[in-house]
Amino acid sequence: MKIAIYPGSFDPITNGHIDILNRALKIFDQVILLLAVNPNKISTFTLEDRKLMLKDIAKQYGSQKVIVDSTDGLTIRYAQSKAAIALVRGLRTVPDFEYEHDIFSGNQLIDANIEMVFFMAKQPHQIISSSLIKQLYLNQVDISTLVPHAVLPYFKKLKTNVKQ
Repeated sequence: MKIAIYPGSFDPITNGHIDILNRALKIFDQVILLLAVNPNKISTFTLEDRKLMLKDIAKQYGSQKVIVDSTDGLTIRYAQSKAAIALVRGLRTVPDFEYEHDIFSGNQLIDANIEMVFFMAKQPHQIISSSLIKQLYLNQVDISTLVPHAVLPYFKKLKTNVKQ
């Protein structure tokens, strides 16, 4: 079985992420959506809410096609523990490439047998980031075409928390 890890903070998961996931599933038998917890990054949504968002998405694919998990360790070590053959990443811009290149270099020092597979973001996802989506929502812009429908209730909860 060809297993790939698709790591991210998914704060929140977007339609751009879903597009990358769908494309990865054409190549891999199983994709693990890995909620990678970065202690240096402040998240808008709780870890539990982000896990629930990912699980809502995973349900659409069947129980063994898309798995949800989390780690606060190195993604490459997690990939080793799952016998994954690749890490899946999306690229939108040149700075994304530079960032991913550095991660690739570090990962190669740990395990050169785990590939990094990059998917270029398609239009209209190239300019959309989770940060931009949150900013748009908090400024009362309709984001329903930018995130999966399962994510929208979490934004409504966020808006309530921001008002308090």
